[in-house]
Amino acid sequence: MTTELHYLTIGEAGPLLRDGELSPVDLTRAFLDRIESLDETLECYITVLHDEAMSEARQAEAEILRGEYRGPMHGIPIALKDLYDTEGVLTTASSKVMSDRIPGEDATTTARLRASGAVLLGKLAMHEFALGGPDPSNGYPLARNPWNLDHIPGGSSSGSGAGIAAGLCMGTLGSCTGGSIRGPASHCGIAGIKATYGRVSRYGVVPLSWTLDHCGPMTWTVEDSAIMLQVIAGFDPKDPTTSRAPVPDYTASLSEDIRGLKVGVPRHFFFADDPLINKEMLSAVDDALKTLEDMGAHLEEVSVPMLEHAGAAQPVIMLSEAFSYHQNNLRSSPEMFGDMVRARFRTGGLFASSDYSQAQRVRNVLKREFAQALREVDVIASPTMSNPPPRFDETDAMTTSRVPSFTGPYNLTGMPAISVPCGFTPDGLPIGLQIAGKPFDEPTVFHVAYAYEQNACLFETRPPMTEIA
Repeated sequence: MTTELHYLTIGEAGPLLRDGELSPVDLTRAFLDRIESLDETLECYITVLHDEAMSEARQAEAEILRGEYRGPMHGIPIALKDLYDTEGVLTTASSKVMSDRIPGEDATTTARLRASGAVLLGKLAMHEFALGGPDPSNGYPLARNPWNLDHIPGGSSSGSGAGIAAGLCMGTLGSCTGGSIRGPASHCGIAGIKATYGRVSRYGVVPLSWTLDHCGPMTWTVEDSAIMLQVIAGFDPKDPTTSRAPVPDYTASLSEDIRGLKVGVPRHFFFADDPLINKEMLSAVDDALKTLEDMGAHLEEVSVPMLEHAGAAQPVIMLSEAFSYHQNNLRSSPEMFGDMVRARFRTGGLFASSDYSQAQRVRNVLKREFAQALREVDVIASPTMSNPPPRFDETDAMTTSRVPSFTGPYNLTGMPAISVPCGFTPDGLPIGLQIAGKPFDEPTVFHVAYAYEQNACLFETRPPMTEIA
């Protein structure tokens, strides 16, 4: 086998496992060895489940040998952001507030992945309670970007983005309230999709903001994200916000032919002449849009005026809801929170009900404007992020608040949105192309992202990691 085991994709490994050409035990051992070798530097994991993972791998191997193959995730080594509940396994949300929390049951998504036969390697580092940034004051691992260790991997799903890029797991679940799946995906050069609000259960996932939180896969390729989403999507009676809408076959949409598809671009916002937006990233995304056009798609400028106010509305809703969830602990044990997240949560307590109501009005208008635009086009395309990942020594609690958010609008609207790599900065840091679509139209989002990915072939380039080799 020419590809190292830890660099196989889920789509590549699945058939090999199914046909007995690859052992789940060998595959899992390769990842555990990789974690042991690199994670002391990368700090992607909070908890590594060595013995449990090997036991699950042996079980998967026995089942496959008996002809009890469960599907494309059977025997695949994955990891979970440390806010997904795992029965009997420490789940901290990277906070001293939950430092000894051991859930009594799995999150619905965790349970569905277990039922698919996936092997759980461990729990991944994240920004505390999915907010703030890399904060040494809270005492938890600060995952590093494998493309350049001096730079953050993005957040809050930091260990998820870095772990996939570095080959420390084959797939993971991130959570996304303002961009915590797509941001790390862009900064780490991987694929990550935030599915439609209600498409994936959030039961058993530590909340940040009830009306903005989304769950979704982060993987090396678009195909792998489609495979994982297939497993976790669907109605859950334990989560009343989930939809009963039928779940389509996501992998069936993975075609390279996008001739005739209409791609909308709100240039007035995403490509604004703003000194806070990195021009090199815009240039790379413009090149990606031209590639889509060369492949037969039609580019059309669309107008979504309320995007100008989304950056003010999203944090009001997010922080107000976060303060509501955490206020008792903030009052009784403020010292248990890291400095960054404590400051951000307290900000949420300063907003008035009128602020929250006004932010919701902005949200409703934004939904209507996107719906109108998507009557004319099939998807909306943009840069995923407005800036490359900053250095650790340039990061503080307000770093993300100082630059425009290109991901937050889709948390406000609940639309599906994916990030797929589309290039690199002159310093060699990844850049992401964001594709968003109509609610519950993940198939079209996957279709466009997959077609671009297969044309650009950036998945063939892995982080050099010369600093830790």
